[in-house]
Amino acid sequence: MHYVNFSPDGKTRLLGLLEGSAIVSLGDATLERLLAQGVDLVAWANAQRPSGTQYKLSDVTLLPPLTQPGKIICVGLNYADHTKESPYEQPSYPTLFPRFNSSLIAHDAPMIRPLVSDSLDFEGEMAVVLKSGGRHIPQSKALDCVAGYSVFNDGSVREYQFKAPQWTVGKNFDGTGAFGPALVTADEVPAGGKGLKLETRLNGKVVQAANTDDMLFDVATLIAVISEAITLEAGDVIVSGTPAGIGWAREPKLIMRAGDVCEVEIEGLGVLRNVVRDEAPQR
Repeated sequence: MHYVNFSPDGKTRLLGLLEGSAIVSLGDATLERLLAQGVDLVAWANAQRPSGTQYKLSDVTLLPPLTQPGKIICVGLNYADHTKESPYEQPSYPTLFPRFNSSLIAHDAPMIRPLVSDSLDFEGEMAVVLKSGGRHIPQSKALDCVAGYSVFNDGSVREYQFKAPQWTVGKNFDGTGAFGPALVTADEVPAGGKGLKLETRLNGKVVQAANTDDMLFDVATLIAVISEAITLEAGDVIVSGTPAGIGWAREPKLIMRAGDVCEVEIEGLGVLRNVVRDEAPQR
């Protein structure tokens, strides 16, 4: 199942199934609510689908699959080639930082280049959405907690990321966290999202190319390690890290500008596309 969160009129929010170029409405439920209630997403969609209204994808506005996830936990330095292009040594423990809901944007929404810095960069990543959680989750049972997977562009304002030893501000500018277009349920993806081709393109040129097998800490490991310290819950999102090729590591630096088109594609999960737009001046 490919779940999408969408608006047919710019006001109403609906949940639906993406089927090619069409969306079958499943009503005004939200993934946050369904996951919190422990609903089986595949069985529930099959039961709701026969009575659903159909919309053309081109006629609606997509929203992030979850607009109010409980927690968004991002993972840095999770691909060795990316660590080598960074100013850091490879850590033996996952590098974790938060992203906030106020930064989220959807597929085809503008990614905002902020007024205060000319250093907006791309990071294509796989997102993991949880259907259950807890503390001290064994690695052997960690994948039982996964509802599905999506695509994420962890837009990073590098100047602010490196103003301090921790990265939170540079990773949380409004309008920089692209998420979508769909939540693909775990039954349609190899266990742990393994073996999926990941590619980021800027204005049609490939700038990142990797496979999710290249992650140093796989999905099961991340869930187990995070849950040693933090109670994970249904509806939480783990953004699992980016491979080499970021613009900031290049010479000359490849910084995104207004009008640039950034696409992140992950095999089986879809293409997340955003056009960069300058933040409007404050009046």
